[in-house]
Amino acid sequence: MRAIRRFTVRPVLPEPLSPLGDLVMNLRWSWDPATQDLFEAVDPETWERVGHDPVRLLGEVPSERLAALTSDPAFGDRLREAADDLGQYLTGDRWYQGLGADVPKQIAYFSPEFGISAVLPQYSGGLGILAGDHLKAASDLGVPLVGVGLMYRHGYFVQSLSAEGWQQERYPLVDPDGLPLQLLRESSGKAARVTVGLPDGRTLNAQIWVAQVGRIPLLLLDSGVEENAPLERDVTDRLYGGGTEHRLLQEMLLGIGGVRALRVYARIQGTPAPEVFHTNEGHAGFLGLERIREYVEDRGLDFSSALEITRAGTVFTTHTPVPAGIDRFGRDLIEQHLGGDNAAEGVPIDRVLALGAEDYEGGDPGVFNMAVMGLRLAQRANGVSKLHGEVSRGMFSGLWPGFDVTEVPIASVTNGVHAPTWVAREMGELEARTNGNDVSGDWDVADQLPENELWHIKGLLRAQLVAVARRRLRESWLARGASEAELGWIDSALDPNVLTIGFARRVPSYKRLTLMLGDIPRLKALLLSSERPIQILIAGKSHPADDGGKKLIQEIVRFCDDPEVRHRIVFLPDYDMGLAHPLVAGCDVWLNNPLRPYEACGTSGMKAALNGGLNLSIRDGWWDEWFDGENGWAIPSADGVQDADRRDVLEANALYDLIEGQVVPRFYDRDADGLPRRWVEMMRHTLGSLGPKVLASRMLHDYVRKLYAPSALASRALNDSYDGARALAGWKARVREAWPSVRVDHVESSGVDDHAELGMTVSFRAFVSLGALTPADVDVQVLHGRVDEADTLRDPAVVSLEPAETYEAGRCRFEGDVKLDRTGPFGYTIRILPKNAQLASSAELGLVSWPAETPGITNGDLR
Repeated sequence: MRAIRRFTVRPVLPEPLSPLGDLVMNLRWSWDPATQDLFEAVDPETWERVGHDPVRLLGEVPSERLAALTSDPAFGDRLREAADDLGQYLTGDRWYQGLGADVPKQIAYFSPEFGISAVLPQYSGGLGILAGDHLKAASDLGVPLVGVGLMYRHGYFVQSLSAEGWQQERYPLVDPDGLPLQLLRESSGKAARVTVGLPDGRTLNAQIWVAQVGRIPLLLLDSGVEENAPLERDVTDRLYGGGTEHRLLQEMLLGIGGVRALRVYARIQGTPAPEVFHTNEGHAGFLGLERIREYVEDRGLDFSSALEITRAGTVFTTHTPVPAGIDRFGRDLIEQHLGGDNAAEGVPIDRVLALGAEDYEGGDPGVFNMAVMGLRLAQRANGVSKLHGEVSRGMFSGLWPGFDVTEVPIASVTNGVHAPTWVAREMGELEARTNGNDVSGDWDVADQLPENELWHIKGLLRAQLVAVARRRLRESWLARGASEAELGWIDSALDPNVLTIGFARRVPSYKRLTLMLGDIPRLKALLLSSERPIQILIAGKSHPADDGGKKLIQEIVRFCDDPEVRHRIVFLPDYDMGLAHPLVAGCDVWLNNPLRPYEACGTSGMKAALNGGLNLSIRDGWWDEWFDGENGWAIPSADGVQDADRRDVLEANALYDLIEGQVVPRFYDRDADGLPRRWVEMMRHTLGSLGPKVLASRMLHDYVRKLYAPSALASRALNDSYDGARALAGWKARVREAWPSVRVDHVESSGVDDHAELGMTVSFRAFVSLGALTPADVDVQVLHGRVDEADTLRDPAVVSLEPAETYEAGRCRFEGDVKLDRTGPFGYTIRILPKNAQLASSAELGLVSWPAETPGITNGDLR
């Protein structure tokens, strides 16, 4: 008999236990071991049965047990201590409160997914986990941030395998009442609502669920309300589900509805309005359009002035190193949904379409690009590792024609991970004991960790992983149709004493799940060695629409099914945070072999490193930046090989060589006490060298100092009476109109002859035409430095010339000196850029004027 409706009934706690409800509803418990221990003490058996979900715990624990706890003085003391600790955590000053007045009063962080805990299934992979860690670190540091996302009623899919090893998807219903969420309500008690207009007079309504992540509120918009028609009700049905229009509606709700939800939340809660808006990937890009609409309709600004204020206070982070990963919609679809009868007053559809237009060489004029719009609506942008910043500058260089790729204004902030979430308790306690019970989380005592104890703890974590893997393996085989009678082998599958390699991630083709299968006999020899075997645990989901990814999973599963090797290599379905925790803690080696440079960052290896795991990876993402030769191994990359199959063969062989020649011997070479000292020394070096770098707290420090604080100051400068915004918009319009007349007419240099020497000074005189502009509107620069055989400047230094004289018809002379501070081939060129104190980058407008011919000194080596 099937129920026609399902909902969750929350318990009413006895008054002495009421603080328990507050602890459950604040997701700080997900990274606070003391609170987790308190939940376990409520009812250990139920706690285990509900998968460490405190909301389910309170819903399923017998009322008799709750009654008994009310008269248990020891439990009462623990409850009060935990509640007091949470109260102090939520109210005390932290790092951010000591930064002064030049940082934002409030920051809004938009993301399509958030991975906070396995009990809140609103994430699919790395983007969501990063967003969750961002919120947690902000909470720990006292950063005044509010998250904005969507509440998916079916979350992301649950993965299982068919008998043939094909990925299957299931979408269980997620009941918000069974999650650590509260519905945002007006003072009347009525659920708060936001509305987004749609074509043909339709509306998309959403209620707002609030997840409290420590000090950080996370607003999740839910379209499953009765006011909506069936089509609109299903907008927030699944994460990354549905067709193109469905995806567009999700992104309109996230961006436009998200800003409106922030306004409602601030009104109800009395919190400050955000000064900085952080767009985590292009999915939330429409938030910029909503902010422009607010300035136009509510404050009387013109579109251009509103655009400048919006840009000044917006940060855009791209996570995508491959064009295929960017959301692109047909221009007609955008025009249908944001134009016509649904157009916002003062926000003309042609200006909207221009923001997302691929109007550059190689672009598609028929599409609207969400990442391009995100970059045009944000004055500051970044990639998520140093290498990814370089890749992004090349990928989007068409937006800044005339500039070298190195000057494209996309910075980088390398991702980090939230140590309290991802460091196994045993490893964290070892650090605390070594550090005098000071849980710093930065592993600055790594070189003092007792070798025997460190190795012992890693063995415990490996054994815990084996136990989890056997359980999941059994469940998977049963789901695929096997009987218990044929699964006796699972009891001895994997071995807690064998070198354990982990590989777990999403399964697009560039991550190369099956690279390890490049030479089957060689892989089998590694797995089945009688003296020094390895074992590999694999997990990952393919997007439901990606049959290519599913074929890769099926290929690896079929190999894992082979009775000859299935006790040494396993595929564990349904990779989620619940599986990720024991994987990153228990693996000795974390394997990552993407096609370089398509891994934006790849934070799972960071989590393994914080648990003493050694990375074995292609130098891509964060590993390219922080590999030092002693904290793991770098798989050589065959970057120059054009044949993809040959490249895979070369890199697979390089992987086997490293495992055979370096990884295996170092793990199994033991001293008289049975300790692999060289391996343990690498573990300690990994913890010491990477511990401080891979932390989400370091990441937040970087965002605040490099992006949030400058954005807040820029936004304030334009928001004060809006005169600054109007002036900047007017100046940009004047510069763009006049720029065709801006040119370098003539350049003279003096001070050196055919025998230039180190220490000499070159004097420059540049005669330029500025048309209707003034010398104050431009920066005339000398770019100088070493040149290669093609007279191309390499990493040039830049010196700005000063205006010396103005002539008729907009002609001016600029002058300045350059001291020759290096020997070797030397060259220079001159350029003109727009100049304004409100620009975040000299390339911001994408305008530059170069001389028709670039003069240079080519008189041999400088001595």
